[in-house]
Amino acid sequence: MFNTNKIKIFYTLFVFIALAAFDNIVIGLFPPLFGSIARDLNVDISALGFVSALNIFITSVSSIGWGYLAGKFNRRILIMTGTFFWSVSVFLTSISNSYIQILIFQLFTGIGLGCIGSIGFSILTDCIPQKSRGVLLSLWGMSQGFGGIAGALMASLIAPNTNWRKPFEIVSIIGFFLMFLYIFVKEPSMGEAEPELKELVEKGHDYDYDIKLGHLREIILKPSNILLFFQAFFMNIAIGTLIWLPTLYISKIQDQGYNSHISIVAAGYLYALFQVGGLTSSWFGHMGDKIEQKSYRGRALLTSFFVFFTVPFYILMFITPMNNLRLSQGNNAYIIFIDLIKQIVINPWITIIFILSVFASAAQSANTPNWLALITNVNLPEHRAAAFSIANLATGIGRTIGNAGVGFMLGILSLKFTETNKYIITLIVFQLFLIPSGFCYLKMAKANAKDIRRVKMTLKRRGNAT
Repeated sequence: MFNTNKIKIFYTLFVFIALAAFDNIVIGLFPPLFGSIARDLNVDISALGFVSALNIFITSVSSIGWGYLAGKFNRRILIMTGTFFWSVSVFLTSISNSYIQILIFQLFTGIGLGCIGSIGFSILTDCIPQKSRGVLLSLWGMSQGFGGIAGALMASLIAPNTNWRKPFEIVSIIGFFLMFLYIFVKEPSMGEAEPELKELVEKGHDYDYDIKLGHLREIILKPSNILLFFQAFFMNIAIGTLIWLPTLYISKIQDQGYNSHISIVAAGYLYALFQVGGLTSSWFGHMGDKIEQKSYRGRALLTSFFVFFTVPFYILMFITPMNNLRLSQGNNAYIIFIDLIKQIVINPWITIIFILSVFASAAQSANTPNWLALITNVNLPEHRAAAFSIANLATGIGRTIGNAGVGFMLGILSLKFTETNKYIITLIVFQLFLIPSGFCYLKMAKANAKDIRRVKMTLKRRGNAT
């Protein structure tokens, strides 16, 4: 006999995990298209970097408003509203005829996209049992990461055969139709997955604690949250700059004598292939779940180790050249992909870059599931969407600084270095921000233990109050 409730929960998890990719698909579309858009609209490429940074920043700021609303109103209706808003804005981007129009429509896109992370996080954490949070949240986080890759691939494969507008059109239309999937989503009751509230839920009672405006100060000043915010800020200064990797690959491929079309297509494939280590995210989330059952400090300590190890792998990957790259001179995207797979096997330079990228993206992937699990576990159910949104603002500020900083630094380095070297130097400098990010995890371990115990005690007291 089918358990319809479980089917609805699985469907809800599937929808939010799948659609979480879309905010990063929109972000990932931009960098491979910078050159094409700049030529079409007759603007400097660095100006488009500013648009991308603004989109990220506005997405993060708006998520605070969406997160606060999620603690008070029907979350399914809110996320459908936000999805409609960003879908329309992305379509308007595709028909823009000036830099100002793109800037305005991407600003509105960011407002809509802010709903996906904060409201999605709130609903998922009420669906996912505590013992499996790291694993299942890793899928949600992974879908966002691979959304960025999908965006870069779409831009690289579609735009050379059409124009830069077509990828935005496609994403907007898909986003509009996927919005209707939310109609069948089961919105869980607040705190439904907490073991301390199990008896309360089984008796048919609601967890009727809502967020109040005065709670924001408590959320912001919580010791674990402060360190999670700073960790996200430093992490995303570094990781946010990785959307420039396709541009670095394009430059390296062109150094080998290939034209713009082949370079763009090949760079999109390489960007996807070189992120394959991110598939280990669920395993790291599982490790975090197991360790946290033994010690509330363990998850942060585990993650700090891998954050530190991300740095040398990325730096070595950046500086390794793509010597002796052999690609077919035709424009067939499938043949280019097959050529790249062969190069990974037979060209030692490409093999080395691939191995380094696997280790780098794998070590980096430990962050997302464990960070998401920690910000869930140290906050009360009604505070989680707001806490995530504030952290998302720190993330957005970090990414904005990283992207704006890349554009600024590239401008300076252009005076003395070649196209490829200026990208390598810039990306290396920004990866160094992972070091303070790792130290934040070391520092927060003790605070995590106290805050998780405090949340559990509060929930147990509320669960027994009926």
